[in-house]
Amino acid sequence: MYSVQSETYHDMSSAIQDIEVNVCNIDAALDVMISRAKSSRGYTLFTINLDHLVKLRTDRRFYAAYQRADFVTADGWPIVWALRHQNRAVERTTGADLVDPLCARAAREALPMFFIGPSHKSQRIALDILQRRHPGLVIAGANSPTVYANYIEEAAKVFAEDILKSGARICVISLGAPKQELLADALRRHCPEVGFLCVGAALDFISGEMARAPSYIQHMRLEWMWRLASDPKRLGARYLECMLLFAKLVWIATAKKRPHLGVRGPLPT
Repeated sequence: MYSVQSETYHDMSSAIQDIEVNVCNIDAALDVMISRAKSSRGYTLFTINLDHLVKLRTDRRFYAAYQRADFVTADGWPIVWALRHQNRAVERTTGADLVDPLCARAAREALPMFFIGPSHKSQRIALDILQRRHPGLVIAGANSPTVYANYIEEAAKVFAEDILKSGARICVISLGAPKQELLADALRRHCPEVGFLCVGAALDFISGEMARAPSYIQHMRLEWMWRLASDPKRLGARYLECMLLFAKLVWIATAKKRPHLGVRGPLPT
C-alpha cells in the first residue's frame, strides 16, 4: 500500500502515524468506487493534503476516521512529492477532480447518487449542471445541512435514514475537513452498502460559487497561492502551518535521507 508514515512519537500532537494512501491516481479511484458500488460494498474515500495532516496532529476523531478509511488518495502536491521521493508512481487525485468523472461513470452504470452539502444554492446549481452534462445521472437525494462537528453522530443518524430510503449507492459529501470525513466515517457504519466520497469545495467549483485556480496555475503547483490570494484572512494562518509542516517533511526527506511519507505494497482490490 501507499502509506503515509512518520517516526515514532509518544503523542498525537507530535506527528501523524500510519495514514495510508492506497489509491494511486484518478482512474484507480474511479474504478474502485464503481466496482464497490456495483457490488453493494460500502467504503469511505478521503483525499489527504497538508491541511489534513496539520489537523490530524491534534484532532483525535479526525485521526481515527482516517485510520478507518477504506481508501485515501494523495490530494496535495507536497503529499505527491513525498511519495515520489521514494520513486513511487503516485498522481495527485483531488475531490474536485473526481466528482465529474464519477458522475459520468455512475450515469453509465445507472448507479444512484446522494449529495450532502455544500449550501443549498451551490448544490442546486451544481447538480443541475451535472445532470445536463451526464444524461441518465440518477440523483436519488440531496441535502444541504448545517452540520456541527460536536453533533456528527446525531446528524449521521438522520442522514442515514434518508440515504437508505433513497437507494443511493454513492454519497458525495462536500462540507470541508474535518466535518465531511467525520460524517462519512459515521455514515459508513449506518450504511454499510453505500460508498462515501469526501470532496471539499468540488460542488462550489462546479456551480461557480467559488473559482478554482486556472489549470496552468495548478500545473505550476501554485494552487495554494491562488487560494491564499483569494482569502488571505481566513487562509493565512492555516497555510503558514501547512508550509511549516512541509518544510519539516522536506528536511526529513533530504537531511535524514528518509521521507516522512513512505510507500509500500500493492493497490488493494
